[in-house]
Amino acid sequence: MTPRGPAGLTVKSKAMLPPDPGGVPQLEARETAVAVNNLRVVFERNGEAVTAVDDISLSVRRGEILAIVGESGCGKTTFGLTLTGLLLEGRRPPRITGEIEVNGTDLISAGPDLRRELRRESVHAVFQDPTSSLNPTMRIGRQLGEVTGSDAESITLLEKVGIVGAERRLRSYPHELSGGQRQRVMIAMALGRHPALIVADEPTTALDVTIQAQLLKLIVDLRDETHTAFVFITHDLGVAAQVADRVAVLYAGRVVSSGR
Repeated sequence: MTPRGPAGLTVKSKAMLPPDPGGVPQLEARETAVAVNNLRVVFERNGEAVTAVDDISLSVRRGEILAIVGESGCGKTTFGLTLTGLLLEGRRPPRITGEIEVNGTDLISAGPDLRRELRRESVHAVFQDPTSSLNPTMRIGRQLGEVTGSDAESITLLEKVGIVGAERRLRSYPHELSGGQRQRVMIAMALGRHPALIVADEPTTALDVTIQAQLLKLIVDLRDETHTAFVFITHDLGVAAQVADRVAVLYAGRVVSSGR
């Protein structure tokens, strides 16, 4: 599927492009992780319709970081949640039209079981507050083990994301870790099943600038190592400039500007 419309993002990025024999990066060699086409999300409350995402079309390739930037209320988080399929769940989901193609499957038209399978295997998320995402009653090793299946793999992932004393940290509860360590655990969990796409929604906003810089570098390094695509949601253009290959600016639910 080829994204259509004026909001389609097709600017070339140099990140993670394998060279041809002459040493020239080849964009075509990279697989599309997610393709969004004419996506619209409308919430209906008390007889009124509010359009949160309005006709967005874009694609993100493996090994690429696309930053979604905009002011509060512009639709960034709604867009990110829709990419994960979470907004399609629940008793009163919004009205969602368009296509979100992941691994050849349209997330919107797929049934609940297939959407859960895609979330488990192909589309993961890292949210702003890791405390609300981690179970406070379970040790880190047990929570991470639900993704990896073994302590050995969990230790490898924790070491990959820069957790010192990874084996010891498996026995820790979330409250025994710092904010930066908890966010690293969330990134490790997101990487556990080698997804095609990770949606990172303001993952460094609650951290101090030193830890923020470390995590931004970690995300870039992991992108280079794993070829995972990232949709990085932020209100901070400075953060986007540090981490992104491309930037899409949202206003009132629409992409109003995009480029490198």
